[in-house]
Amino acid sequence: MTTSKKTDTEPKNGLHPRNRNNARYDFVTLLGQYPELRQFVFVNRYQRETIDFSNPDAVRALNKTLLHHFYGIHFWDIPKDYLCPPVPGRADYIHHLADLLASVNEDVIPFGRMISVFDLGVGANCIYPLLGYKEYGWQFVGTEIDHIAVSSARDILDANHIPPEHIAIRLQTNPGRFFRGALLPNEHYDITMCNPPFHSSVEQAVAGTKRKWKNLGIKTTARSLLNFGGQQNELYYPGGEIAFVKGLIAESVEYQEQVFWFTTLLSKGSNLPLVKKELHHFGVNEIRIVNMEQGQKKSRFIAWTFLTPELQRYWRSERWQNSTAVQ
Repeated sequence: MTTSKKTDTEPKNGLHPRNRNNARYDFVTLLGQYPELRQFVFVNRYQRETIDFSNPDAVRALNKTLLHHFYGIHFWDIPKDYLCPPVPGRADYIHHLADLLASVNEDVIPFGRMISVFDLGVGANCIYPLLGYKEYGWQFVGTEIDHIAVSSARDILDANHIPPEHIAIRLQTNPGRFFRGALLPNEHYDITMCNPPFHSSVEQAVAGTKRKWKNLGIKTTARSLLNFGGQQNELYYPGGEIAFVKGLIAESVEYQEQVFWFTTLLSKGSNLPLVKKELHHFGVNEIRIVNMEQGQKKSRFIAWTFLTPELQRYWRSERWQNSTAVQ
């Protein structure tokens, strides 16, 4: 008996319904249009076409294909050993942020450049601004402490003819700061977003990668563990995720009148009580926790605002009334 390769497009568990990647990868279509991906595709034991997600070159090639196919990004690349993010999961954060805005706007998503987003730690990949700009037309400012990452992100934007008035990249010259020095006094943002370093040391980062590959059923080698992608500032921070987020919260107080929603991803649900306690300590007006799921991976982001309901209404009337709105 012969078996055929499965390339069905059944939905992926948990992805946002507006996510363009919420079906299994249609490799028949993708390989037909992007033959350069073929060298990385193989048939697994379940008779499905897939790639080796522990191979950074394979993930980079898949990302290039998805960004071109679904979002019209004609050029995308990153320097060697920089973090190579999975497009579907990153798109989910963007779509849930759109829902967050809609939740305070009569369930209507504000669309267009009237919405400004501050991406803290934009990375060499510039993935969040690209997705948010392509999906909703939002304006972005992305910050980075790494000169190479700044240069890479700007190269991606230049190659795709996206001008700074749509997406701007800024170098944060003080690695110990979050908003200070990068969020300017006369600026206002509807959302800030952040994908913080989750680990407290390189050893913890390697161990986390090993667990990830094991959960995915991928055999690891010394080379794959050493080359899982990501620079020091992308992977770990003294004190880990909780120390990073506490610093982020403390600095957000200084910008409480310039930002509607502050948000950050949290890799560990066990950190939520500590983060909520910290937010209450600084007197935030409202806290939201948004759960996300991509296959076996569960994640979440936490959002907070210092604006009272009255100030929220004033903000919307002043900033969103001329934006194009979509249901």
